[in-house]
Amino acid sequence: SQQCNLRRLMRNFIICLKHGNKYGPEYVNTLESMVRRNCTMSFEFVCFTDDPKGINSTVRIMPLSNAYGVTGWWHKPLLFNPDNPVGIRGDTILYMDLDVIVFKNIDKLLTHEQGKFCVIRDFNRSANPQWQKFNSSVVRWQIGQHPQIYNDFIRTAASQVRRFHGDQDWLYAQVRKDFEFWPDEWIMSYKWEMRKRPPMIRRPDGIRDFVSPGVPTIKPETSIAVFHGDPNPKHCSDPWCKENWK
Repeated sequence: SQQCNLRRLMRNFIICLKHGNKYGPEYVNTLESMVRRNCTMSFEFVCFTDDPKGINSTVRIMPLSNAYGVTGWWHKPLLFNPDNPVGIRGDTILYMDLDVIVFKNIDKLLTHEQGKFCVIRDFNRSANPQWQKFNSSVVRWQIGQHPQIYNDFIRTAASQVRRFHGDQDWLYAQVRKDFEFWPDEWIMSYKWEMRKRPPMIRRPDGIRDFVSPGVPTIKPETSIAVFHGDPNPKHCSDPWCKENWK
């Protein structure tokens, strides 16, 4: 019985969030595919969404709560519900944004500093080495950990949405201790760190992309490329993106 309880405490959930129409179901399906190729550990892949149409049947669908009237990325604090319906307290959640490319083994994201809240040191670090704020593209926590992220948010969600620019600023304000930054090299900005801030252009179809295709600089430890802003993985003209976002 004790062993059975220990096994339940070791469950891993890799989750994502799809809201509105910014990203189609292909983003969820591609993320699932990349994660399954690059993770050898046991996990369940879950998508919190308001529209499950077109998402693979292998993805567990969880409905987005509309109880607090939030939109967009402001659904993210709701994922920190200490009674998150995806699992039980103590289970591990590894959250990823949809606009990432997972291209190398990510087992270390589930085993690194087990039990600790892990988050990206924001990519402004590329211009300011002392930068300490959060980027919430890849976050790991145990269900029930830092419950204030959820509890303080739902009390006055509308005013917090007005007060803070985005969800990662809310996380940063709420989690001032008991966290670890992922090693910088593990998860990198594609545009700023791997492609060194190349010039951008707006294509005839209205999408912003790099002026010309290029080749990213990939460090040996990097497993995930994050696409903040433009371009996103689907629309990036770099051959590397086309080879890995699938």
